[in-house]
Amino acid sequence: MAATSLSKSLYARRRSTNFVAMLLAMGAAVFGLFWLFAILGTLFWNGFSAIDLAIFTQNTPAPGSAGGLANAIIGSLAMTLIATLVGTPIGIMAGTYLAEYGKKSVLASVIRFINDILLSAPSIIIGLFVYVIFVLQVGHFSGWAGSLALSFLVIPVVVRTSEDMLNLVPTGLREAAAALGAPRWKVVAFIAYKAARNGMITGVLLAIARISGETAPLLFTSLNNQFGGSGFFSFWSSDMNAPMANLPVAIFQMALSPYEDWQRLAWGGSLLITVAILALNIAARGLAALTSKGN
Repeated sequence: MAATSLSKSLYARRRSTNFVAMLLAMGAAVFGLFWLFAILGTLFWNGFSAIDLAIFTQNTPAPGSAGGLANAIIGSLAMTLIATLVGTPIGIMAGTYLAEYGKKSVLASVIRFINDILLSAPSIIIGLFVYVIFVLQVGHFSGWAGSLALSFLVIPVVVRTSEDMLNLVPTGLREAAAALGAPRWKVVAFIAYKAARNGMITGVLLAIARISGETAPLLFTSLNNQFGGSGFFSFWSSDMNAPMANLPVAIFQMALSPYEDWQRLAWGGSLLITVAILALNIAARGLAALTSKGN
């Protein structure tokens, strides 16, 4: 009887402890979700009122005049595209070395360590680095400098995802191809890459999502071009060797201004970036789900 009563008391105490832990966990989740939805609700409420045709067809205006964010949108797209085209091949090749050739070598361990540092490094440090090695050397801000800074943010994400996805490819596939006489590079290019393709694309999409809203690196590299244009081609610059408008910096400058029309455009630009990043993350999760089903 004593043993039975003791076991019942222990069971009751464990149930009560579990209930309290679950209650605290649910409370923390609700608290976090509340602020998340509050932020998103405020963004969508203020952002939708700023979304119109002009925001896509007119350039950043002077205070008190009509305008949009066309030059900032196109500038962001251009620098993001170049950064992705530069950073993705480097990241894939580095990830391939780590997963297929380096494995447990000393060099591979050093690369992984440096890559982990780059993954966690504040983006403003990357911006300062590019400012010192590039902007100060050429003597001016430019779209190329902004693209270079963003590419440094793309590389570590692609390296990590490429290595992880290639490590998930069964060794038996490589051994079967090698048994048929396929050279190592063909095994990697036609077997490992094909099996890990969706996961590697997911890593690229996540890297693009990360750099899409980065402001700090661009403040030190591409900066912005002049405000005050009323038409599509006024104050328009497609020269990558000159300061280039971009959405994050335009939002930063407009949000801090005392002008209501600029603040309205800042809300609209923030909504555009948020929706773009959300779409990229949904696409990345969809590809990740396909990869897991394939495995």
